Parts: sequence; C-alpha cells; structure tokens
Amino acid sequence: MHAESDERGQVVVPATTEPAAGDVTEGPGTAPERELGSRAPGFIRASRTLHLSWQVGVFVVGLAVVGAGAAMLVLPGPGWLVIFGGMAIWATEFVWAQLVLRWTRRKVTEAAQKALDPKVRRRNVILTTIGLVIIAVLAGIYVWRFGIVMPWKIDE
Repeated sequence: MHAESDERGQVVVPATTEPAAGDVTEGPGTAPERELGSRAPGFIRASRTLHLSWQVGVFVVGLAVVGAGAAMLVLPGPGWLVIFGGMAIWATEFVWAQLVLRWTRRKVTEAAQKALDPKVRRRNVILTTIGLVIIAVLAGIYVWRFGIVMPWKIDE
C-alpha cells in the first residue's frame, strides 16, 4: 500500500499544513532550515560502534564547553556565548539540541526585530538616559558628602 492511496485504491491528496503563528517560514531574509539528524561523516555513520563512540565524544566535548560557559556566568567571561557554543556542538549530533537551537534562533530573531521597532528603541533610549542621570546624581551626592578618597596614601 502506498502513502498516496487508501485501501479502496482512491488517491488521497495530502493535506498541507499552515505554519503556526510565530513560526519562521522561508522567504526573503530567511535561510532554509537544515534537516534534523547527525552530521557525522558517512564512514562514521556506517559503523554502529564508531557512530556511538562519535556521539559519546561529541557529548563529552559539548558538556565541557557548556560547563565552562556555566562557570563563566559567575566568573569573568562570555558565559552565555560559550553555552550556546556548546549547544551548537551538541547540535551537530543530537536532534534535541538542534530543536533547542532552532527555537533559540527564532526567539532571538523575534527579539531583534522587536528591538528595531522605532517606538521600542525610543523608549529604551529614554529609559537609559534616565538611568544614567540617576546614577550621575547619586555619584555626585556621594562625592559631595564623602569626597574622593584615594585607595592609597599619596603623602608617604
């Protein structure tokens, strides 16, 4: 039996699905999405044992990078960037990581488009200016009240 026909031999037209609200579809400015699955070389995928060891290696390397990124969240360094790099390493081999990266890429694109909206941009500029003015006033009050004290002794 073929997928295009039912039991009676009648041809069934496959239903087309409309993209859900918020889904990124192909069009001007969007790249076609890659198919899901392993991106390991063919000779590695041909051998089950070799492919499993390849997956373990990719997982361990990705885990090390994600762990380093998590440490950089509290230590100096680009923590989130490194975590997304580790996710990209995992996405070369694991479908779940590819789906997470697609979702993240879609959300970042939506946020970037929203941030470029003139009303949102104007609001952000106004809020940033107000915040900087408040910080400058507080710093001025502190210096007026306590003065500037150097952390070392110049007189000696």
